[in-house]
Amino acid sequence: VQLQASGGGLVQAGGSLRLSCAASGDTFRIYRMAWFRQAPGKEREFVAAITRSSGNTYYADSVKARFTISRDNAKNSGYLEMNSLKPEDTAVYYCATAGFGAGYYPGNYNSWGQGTQVTVSS
Repeated sequence: VQLQASGGGLVQAGGSLRLSCAASGDTFRIYRMAWFRQAPGKEREFVAAITRSSGNTYYADSVKARFTISRDNAKNSGYLEMNSLKPEDTAVYYCATAGFGAGYYPGNYNSWGQGTQVTVSS
């Protein structure tokens, strides 16, 4: 599976951005699509995930009620709508896909996009 992330940028605190992740290749292998982020000097952390078939969603506590993950199976794409952005949301955001049971650990995800920078100014 190949992933292409897009949609990052510079936004003021309180603003919104929408990230997109387009999948290609053996997309039938995708059970779950997730977004992770990595800020300078910090470990990569889980943000949100969605299962391909049921659409069940999972969020990190830090983004609940502000971020919304969604998918469009017909387009083999996933999205992350980010609202009420805070400076601490500044990071490179990565989309990733995995099979069943991946959970929240980055090491369990086997396909990664190239990352897109999100910068939130105060």
